[in-house]
Amino acid sequence: MQTVVKSELGHHPVRRGKVRDVYDFGDRLVIIATDRISAFDVILPTPIPQKGVLLTAMSNYWFRFFDGRIGHHLISTDVPAAMPELSPYRDQLQGRAVLVKKTQVIPIECVVRGYLAGSGWGQYRKTQSVCGVSLPPGLRQCDQLPAPIFTPTTKAVQGHDEPVDFDTACKEVGRETMEFVRDRSIELYVEAAQAARRRGIIIADTKFEWGIPEQGAAPILIDEVLTPDSSRFWPADEYAPGRDQPSFDKQYVRNYLSGLSWDKTPPGPELPPDVVQRTHDRYLEAFTRLTSHRS
Repeated sequence: MQTVVKSELGHHPVRRGKVRDVYDFGDRLVIIATDRISAFDVILPTPIPQKGVLLTAMSNYWFRFFDGRIGHHLISTDVPAAMPELSPYRDQLQGRAVLVKKTQVIPIECVVRGYLAGSGWGQYRKTQSVCGVSLPPGLRQCDQLPAPIFTPTTKAVQGHDEPVDFDTACKEVGRETMEFVRDRSIELYVEAAQAARRRGIIIADTKFEWGIPEQGAAPILIDEVLTPDSSRFWPADEYAPGRDQPSFDKQYVRNYLSGLSWDKTPPGPELPPDVVQRTHDRYLEAFTRLTSHRS
C-alpha cells in the first residue's frame, strides 16, 4: 500500500484534520486516515508509513466489537465497492478509508480515565482531584483509579481541547444527551479495557466522540474508536505504577522532538528514519496484540 500524506478525490474535502481527510457525499461521509503525524499540535513533514491503515483497522475492529450494543456511524470499510465512482482513487482508499453516516456532531469530547496519568496526574498532585472529580489520597502516578471517571472537554477546532465540568457540558448540548454519552462512554471503556487487558494492553484512558444521525434519534459513536491516537495504550507486561509508562503511540516522536531546540511552532522538523520505523512498529504491535485470538 502506498503512503498517503494528502488525499485527493477529485473535489475538496470538507475538512483536513491532523490525520484525517473528510469528504462530504450528501448524507454520507468518506473519512480517510492519512499517514500524517502531529506532535505538540503541529503536523510534521515526515509521515509514518501505514499509520493510517493501522488506525483505521483498529477503529474498525472496535466498531465490530461493539456491534449490536451501541449504534455507530460505520457503513462500509470497502469504499470503492460501496461507491464505484471512487474506484479511480482505490490506491488512496484501500485499507484507510471508511464510508460513514453523516451526523450532527456533539461538540464535547467524552474522555474516560481509568488510570492516573498525563495531565490528570498533574492535577491530582495539586488538588487531589481530576477535572473536578475528587479522588482518594495517596494515589501514585499511573495508579488504576477506584473506578473510571468521566472528564469531558471542549472539542477544539485548533489547538488544545479544554476541560469542562459536566453541568457546563449539559448547558451546551442538553442534560439528557450528556447523561447518555457519559454513561455509554464509561460502559464502552470498561468493556474495551477488559478485552484489551486479556490481549496484553492496558487502556489507561480514551476519548469517544458522538453524533446525532437525525432529529430525535439517540447519539451514535463516530470518528475513531480506541486507537493509540485517541487513547493511552500501555503494554500490560511492563506496567509498574509510580512512574511514566511506555506507550503504543508517538512516544518516540515526542521524545526525539523534546531533545531538539525546536520551539514547537510550525514548520515542524523532519523525523529521522529510526524514529519513523520505531513509531510504525509500535502502532503495528498495538494492532497485532489487540486483534490476536489469545484468550
